[in-house]
Amino acid sequence: MELAEMRWPEADAVEDPIALLPVGSTEQHGPHAPLGTDCLTVEAVASGAAERTDVILAPTIPVGVAAEHRHFAGTLWVEPTVFRDYVGGTIRSLAYHGWDRIVVVNGHGGNVDALRELCAKLTRGEDLYAVPFTWFDEIDTGQHAMGHAGPIETAALRSLEPGLIEETQLDGAATHGSERWGEWQGRVNLAYDTREFSENGAVGDPRETTVEDGEWYLRKATNALVELIDRVRDRQA
Repeated sequence: MELAEMRWPEADAVEDPIALLPVGSTEQHGPHAPLGTDCLTVEAVASGAAERTDVILAPTIPVGVAAEHRHFAGTLWVEPTVFRDYVGGTIRSLAYHGWDRIVVVNGHGGNVDALRELCAKLTRGEDLYAVPFTWFDEIDTGQHAMGHAGPIETAALRSLEPGLIEETQLDGAATHGSERWGEWQGRVNLAYDTREFSENGAVGDPRETTVEDGEWYLRKATNALVELIDRVRDRQA
């Protein structure tokens, strides 16, 4: 149930206390993928789970903690304190209307720490329960490494909006990008900004993608989110 498409009496009649709040980012995704990649992918996972569980789906928050990509045109970001305040206020407003069990569905790695901190603070201090879920954590394994604008995200886009991928830029994204996120000395990442290790912002080879892979990634993440919703519904807050 998409909150933005409902009239207020319809929203008032909803009794299920669970709501999904998608949070993405507007940021560079290499020369081949759109700035809105994180919003497109997180919306697909969240809407798929909402449809299967019949819970409220709040509008997507499109700007997050993304200063690491600021050297690439079009990237938008806010400070972590601003991000936590804004997302926290949105969660409180959902809880005010009775949706006091909120799963924050995240599509951007830079949001992870802030969301975990925020959800813990709200759950401990207020009459609600909130927990973050990052969709690509369900995919990011040794066999399927996340990267940035690499095979996982590009495959997901192929299954959602293939026309938004600039095919002529795929070779350049691979050859002028980075194989790995960061600049490492042992277990220490020396880099703070993406441009320190990736010339064009891409991490991972986006040519290694198929529609079928993208469908599988999104389906796996959606299944995991559905299981989490069931657990949150049954959990004693």
